Amino acid sequence: MARVTQEHLDARRRQILDGAALCFARNGFHATSMQDVLKEVNLSAGAVYRYFSGKDELINAIVTEVLAEVREGFEAAARQSPPPPPDELVGRVMGAVIEGKRAVVDNGEFVFPRLIIQVWGETLRNKELSAVVHDGYSSVRAAWVKVVQGYQDAGMMRADVPAESVARTMIATAQGFVAQMAIFGTAPVEVLQEGLRGLMSMGSPDVRT
Repeated sequence: MARVTQEHLDARRRQILDGAALCFARNGFHATSMQDVLKEVNLSAGAVYRYFSGKDELINAIVTEVLAEVREGFEAAARQSPPPPPDELVGRVMGAVIEGKRAVVDNGEFVFPRLIIQVWGETLRNKELSAVVHDGYSSVRAAWVKVVQGYQDAGMMRADVPAESVARTMIATAQGFVAQMAIFGTAPVEVLQEGLRGLMSMGSPDVRT
């Protein structure tokens, strides 16, 4: 029997996660069955259940993966001295996440932001998912705090504002942009970057009236 490579296993897992994400984004968690996922990915039940025990595990895996990608992006920035400015950093991290989810498309529309909105709502009733999201959010916030402290140490940002407050506000900005994409349609990350750049220019001597 031919040996299955790790590359093949990883590709199959990616196929299942992307297919499940598309099903959830299209129809919602509760209206999506495992049969819907099997049909979407065109795999047998045995092939899918080899990786995931059911919908809850699929949802948790998708959320965990995204939050890990976001955390790693900010942690990498925190190790730079100084970290990249907020507009550049947020655009880089969000752009990487979006690029990694390009397969989650329904009739030509990128629908992954819809899934994110559903996850937020689902955390209000699903304790296990809520724990996953809270843990992931805490790690992302901790990484952002380190970034802000890097700005303050470099004299790029006021030092009398709590780093935790700035971190929460920047996360809220990214979350709000995701919500807009889910409700009003996708927009390029450059829109968020331009908005942040405009806000960052307030009080700058280069601002022209």
